[in-house]
Order: sequence, then C-alpha cells, then structure tokens
Amino acid sequence: MNNPPDSIPEKLQFPCPSCSSTLQVPVSARGKQAQCPHCSGVVNIPAADQATAATTSTPVAPPTMPAPAAASSIPSVTPRASTETSDLYQQIRDEVAKVFVGQDDLVEGTLIAIFSGGHVLIESVPGLGKTLFVRTLGKILGCEFGRIQFTADLMPSDITGAPVFNMKTQEFDFRPGPVFTQLLLADEINRSPAKTHAALLEIMQEKRVTVDGVTHPLDLPFLVLATQNPLESEGTYNLPEAQLDRFMFKLIADYPTEEQEASILAMHGGQTNLDKTLEENIQTLTNPEQINRITAETANVRVDPLLIKYINQIVRLTRSWPQFYMGASPRAGISFIQGIRTLAAFSGRDFATPDDVVQIAKPILRHRVILTAEAEVEGQQIDDLLDQLMRSIEVPRIR
Repeated sequence: MNNPPDSIPEKLQFPCPSCSSTLQVPVSARGKQAQCPHCSGVVNIPAADQATAATTSTPVAPPTMPAPAAASSIPSVTPRASTETSDLYQQIRDEVAKVFVGQDDLVEGTLIAIFSGGHVLIESVPGLGKTLFVRTLGKILGCEFGRIQFTADLMPSDITGAPVFNMKTQEFDFRPGPVFTQLLLADEINRSPAKTHAALLEIMQEKRVTVDGVTHPLDLPFLVLATQNPLESEGTYNLPEAQLDRFMFKLIADYPTEEQEASILAMHGGQTNLDKTLEENIQTLTNPEQINRITAETANVRVDPLLIKYINQIVRLTRSWPQFYMGASPRAGISFIQGIRTLAAFSGRDFATPDDVVQIAKPILRHRVILTAEAEVEGQQIDDLLDQLMRSIEVPRIR
C-alpha cells in the first residue's frame, strides 16, 4: 500500500551500542555504517528485520557518515554533555579568551596536559604571548606561576636551588629555586646546554628535586610549559631524547590570523599594566585541590581493549616505519591513554573513542620520532609521515 503524499517515509529505529541513544534513519540506510551524533561512535545500521520500524511526523536527519581518519592537531573540544569537568573546561576557555586571543591548539593541549599530569613543549618564535598565557592560566586555576629564562650560562642549581650557608645557625639551609612552583614556563629551553636540561629530568618525571641527597617534593599539580626556538635559530641546542620523551605534547604555535592579530592590537595596545588587567578582568575558577581530584577521576573514563590495541599498533609501527630512525617509547602509549581519557572528560563522556586517539596523535608523537638521514635530505616532514602512518592502520569499531 502506498504512503499518502504528505506522510514521512518509514524509518528504522535502533539503539546506539556505545551510548544507548535512540537513533532513527531512513529504511534505505539499512546495512550501512553511520556516525552516532551523540557519542561520535561508528554504528552498524541493522537490517530492517533487526530494527523497529517507526513512522514519525517530524523528519529526523540520519547520522553523519564518518570522514576518513587522519592524524591532526588538537581541535576545539565541544562538550556534548554537562558534567563538572566539561563545564569547568568551557569556563576556563572562556576566561582565557578575555586576554589571550587565538592559539586554540596551545590552550586545549595545555589544559589536557594539566588534567593528565603531563608537560608541554611548544615550538614557536618569540612574541606570541606564551608568558601572558601561562600567567593567565595560573590566575584562573588558582596555581602558582614561575618562569625561567634559559641562557647558555644557566647552571642546574639556578633551576633547582642550592644550599646556602646560614651565618646565624652556622649551617647550610636549602634555598628553593624557581622550579618550586605549579605552572613553570621554561622559556627558550633549547638555548641551554645538556647539563642544565638534565636538572629537569627528575623534576618532570618524579615531581621532586633531590639536592645533596635530600628529596624535596613539589606541590601538585605541576606543569612544565617549555618553549623552544626553531632549531635553525642561532645559539640553539638539540634537546636530549630522554627529556623530549618526558613531554606529553609538542605543540606548534604559529603567527595569528589577520583578524586575531587585529584583536590583539586592540586589546593590548594601550599603556595598561598586565598585573592590573589580570586582577580586574580574570576570575579564579578552581584550585589545586579540585584539579588534582578531577585528574584522579579521569582514570574512571572507560578505554575499550580494542582502543588500547589500536594505540599499541600506532606506537609500535613508529619503530619500523621506513623514514623513522627512532620510534616512540611505551611512555608515548601511556600518554595516549591519559590524554584520551581527559579529552573524553572534557567532552562530557565517560568513554574514549578512536577519534580521541586521532586528535592527539601528532602532538604526542612528533617529538618522539627521529627522521632518517635520507628522509631529512629529501625534506620530508614528520607530521606528513605521521598522517601516512595513521592512515595505514585500520580504525577499530568500538561497540
């Protein structure tokens, strides 16, 4: 029997296997794949006899077909559900935007690192507002801020602190260095030699400082936000592989767009005091105790075993990829797990998806792999090779 001219064609109704949301699609889509608009998971649309037929008076758009997976920089995270973590994330983003324009990858990557217990390496030229960003973030998060300007004559004790003789007590007292803070900006870190970099190895991994056999713990959360100039710049050193591996992300900060730069000039072109601006315009939204609690709670975000296998395939393939002289370590896989859990929590989900893995792949891997001499001579780029690597691995279907 034919449908009346004004009726809506019959649709299939079935639950999403990942988030249990009820989906409706046209009958013509049966047997195909689509993307759930609620959890972004890939869904196998059942045959007509496996789904409930539903006639509705309101047209329902079918789920969007997924685009081919490709590794990319961290995009904007749009919370899909209201949770404490997703709401706090959005509030922090809005507060940062009051004084810091653009650089979305930098803002989002840094927030993911903070709530994952990781560190961030930024490659950029001077003058892009990194110090302003860290100071603003410190005010919003209620955390202490510190800055170290790395130079060629900087000594390890200038970072960690050193014993100082007390004339009154006739004893040596430990004087803490600038590393005893919570948000540490290590500016132009690759302008210092390796012996100075070595002072940060224990600090970044163990969150503590050992001087003269005495261990001094650091207050949590603790984030090192290190900047480095492009290696072609004069007076720069390559960072040791052991230190690079301790950074969760390597982010690339580029010049702002024309519109963003015009906004920066209008916002900061006056003779205003930065301390006064932060005090009057920026609101403290959280505190270290809440950050530590949320960081611990992200461990409850579900990561499917197929997703762990997918991450393991990616990390292991970097070690045999023809253009890579050295691949990523198991620490890269751990960073993946921690990062996708935080990314899912920022989106209001209690489960991670393959899209989360793809989104943070390049920031996690680009500083952990080294090109072969032949690939460098040919001018191949690490990000392009990582795109090829990611496309060579089948994306799992999480049910």
